[in-house]
Amino acid sequence: MLKIPGYEDVPLVEGNAHLDNPLFWPLHLGACLRGEEAQRAAFGADWDAAVELLRVLSAEHEWPVFNVPLRSGHTIHVVYRNYEGDRGVDYLIHHPTWPEAEILAVDDGHFMGPGMAWPELLFAAQQPTTGGVGDADARLLLLFPTLGDAHLPDDAAAALTTALAALTWIEDPADVARILLKNQGQWANAHWRPAEGVWINDGGHSYRNPSNAFALPEGRLREISTALRR
Repeated sequence: MLKIPGYEDVPLVEGNAHLDNPLFWPLHLGACLRGEEAQRAAFGADWDAAVELLRVLSAEHEWPVFNVPLRSGHTIHVVYRNYEGDRGVDYLIHHPTWPEAEILAVDDGHFMGPGMAWPELLFAAQQPTTGGVGDADARLLLLFPTLGDAHLPDDAAAALTTALAALTWIEDPADVARILLKNQGQWANAHWRPAEGVWINDGGHSYRNPSNAFALPEGRLREISTALRR
């Protein structure tokens, strides 16, 4: 079994085999595909097969984990949390020197985030790696649900369209990319800014907003900012 500090007593399993299934991606991005129009655009006629895959991803006895290593030595862990009655996806970041992984974002009915700005998402996606999820398109889509950024660059849709075209059966990836960027996460799109070298946001549900009582400590915020931007 895989081990993540703080998640030792749950049945974590390597999930990378699912990344080759084109239906995995619209399921994983489901929180950003709200409404019938978005669902039709993403799944088309494959909904029944997608439901079956969702059962596998949601099995209580196996929690799929996807690891995204960063060159800073940190790793972002994407964990499908499959407690009965409390299912969701946890986006964690950990460094070997930390006693436990820290939460960047949570994708469930009690969502928390955003965890990343667009430049950080792209930076994490494009880093070369010798382990974990190595494909840049897969890393981009895998981490996309952590995004919440009110100021997207003009080329954001193009990068997302390329990833969707490469990894999914979606007929119109440009249209779905537009929908995804419009519906980033479950939270309001946040404004990011540097504060004494630390990138923070104004999101009311974000661990990276120091104004929130539950925000990560300043030292962690600084280290995460460095890991995601250098």
